[in-house]
Amino acid sequence: MKKVVALTGAGISAESGISTFRDADGLWEGHDVMEVASPQGWAANPELVLDFYNKRRAQLKEVEPNEAHYCLAALERNCDVHIITQNVDDLHERAGSTNVIHLHGELLKARGTKDLNTVVDWVDDIAISDKATDGSQLRPHIVWFGEDVPMMDIAIDTIHDADIVIIIGTSLQVYPAAGLMHYAPSHAMTYLVDPNPCFAGNEHLKVIVQAATQGVPKVCDMITMEF
Repeated sequence: MKKVVALTGAGISAESGISTFRDADGLWEGHDVMEVASPQGWAANPELVLDFYNKRRAQLKEVEPNEAHYCLAALERNCDVHIITQNVDDLHERAGSTNVIHLHGELLKARGTKDLNTVVDWVDDIAISDKATDGSQLRPHIVWFGEDVPMMDIAIDTIHDADIVIIIGTSLQVYPAAGLMHYAPSHAMTYLVDPNPCFAGNEHLKVIVQAATQGVPKVCDMITMEF
């Protein structure tokens, strides 16, 4: 069974109605990124940070997976499929994908501020009064700017023996995620699905100039017919 690794970013979730956070002016929902997505922002104003992610969590409950999510899940019937996502939503899981690595954390989880291992499922608002098992304040289980990416080594191990790589809705311009492609085998066939691709195609890279809901079903059909 061929191993397929899909690298997904904001573009796939945007079609479900999830905000991509960063606007053209560089702000996230009207906030400077460092105010709501950095250890410094958390230290300066934890109430603001919690409110920001509480609103994102509430929005997530109002949206559903789209055709791109469902096609990747269905591909598991024919291939060994692994998702490495930069997204913090649970749309891949809700669509039925069973092997999902979240590089940047998960919106529906929380953890303590002292111990990375105090991670718990959390679907409601986080309040200043909510504490982890070690007594520390709960915070969103999100990898903020300047923090380590705990799942990076697992992601590298996952992609290093891929037969097929699908890049969906991400420019792969932001490190460390951008470095993942360096670990893919040189012989792996790669598909890029993006309405505004930043790469040109070649013998090992097929570019699908479409949004995720249009392009991913085509890629999955091509993979299924080939294997």
